[in-house]
Amino acid sequence: MADQATTGNGQGRAPIVRERAELLASTLPPMLIEADRVASTVAQGVHGRRRVGQGETFWQFRRYRPGDPASRIDWRRSAKSHRTYVRETEWEAAQSVWLWRDNSASMRYRSHKSLDTKADRATVLLLASASLLMQGGEHVALLGIDRFARSGRATLAEMAVTLSRDDEAAASLPQAERMPRHAELVLISDFLAPFEETEALVKQFAANGVTGHLLQVLDPAEEELPFSGRTLFEGMEKEGALTVGKAEALRGDYQARLDALRDSLADLTRRTGWSLNFHRTDHSAQQALLPLYAAFSRGNLW
Repeated sequence: MADQATTGNGQGRAPIVRERAELLASTLPPMLIEADRVASTVAQGVHGRRRVGQGETFWQFRRYRPGDPASRIDWRRSAKSHRTYVRETEWEAAQSVWLWRDNSASMRYRSHKSLDTKADRATVLLLASASLLMQGGEHVALLGIDRFARSGRATLAEMAVTLSRDDEAAASLPQAERMPRHAELVLISDFLAPFEETEALVKQFAANGVTGHLLQVLDPAEEELPFSGRTLFEGMEKEGALTVGKAEALRGDYQARLDALRDSLADLTRRTGWSLNFHRTDHSAQQALLPLYAAFSRGNLW
């Protein structure tokens, strides 16, 4: 694309990216309070999945019912009234959520210096998602890097350092490695690789019992193709260069192809039970996390 901008690399970016991700995560819950469909989950954490079950965390008292084991009766609470109460504990089973963001060459694009590159925005969104998930008691991991899902503040710091390392040879899609059954997966990319490759990848994960979410991140110029007149387009992944006399003449066909790609992605996620959302780098990063949070509350994703 035109007006390519470059970014720095190395561990020096890690504190900045991590700070932005944590700030984004900390500001998201108040936004959800204003969103009716997810407000009820905010007080309970990310997922709103609290329920009775095996665990050590006290949840609530309830009236004794015939058949309840005597060991569950709370005699101290019962002594304060004329009724018998039992203690209920919260169901505790941390979900493993695996996260991946595209760091290939095409993700280094930005059409204006005031914008994030797609890679930087994807990294912030991934870390913010990880932070929110861990606040909800879940375990997270980087697909293709981590062997096990973990939790804790140190995990987020390690992720930030790992993701700050640029890889010029990074692939546009991850490998379809085996994951724990019923694990969840978040893939953040521009998904401009051939659709057949994305389709094969998602189908393979879905066949192994993995469910997940696709988040497409694009620069506004990649949606609108705002160029006009004689324009030189240079491929960022060794596609070569193309000079066009009237770039505006391509706009209609270009946007039709982009719409067709998005329709194909939407159909793919419907068929596999995954979810899909779109994000532009000139929009607030919070807007990209809202659909994920909505998925938390509906139980469609986490």
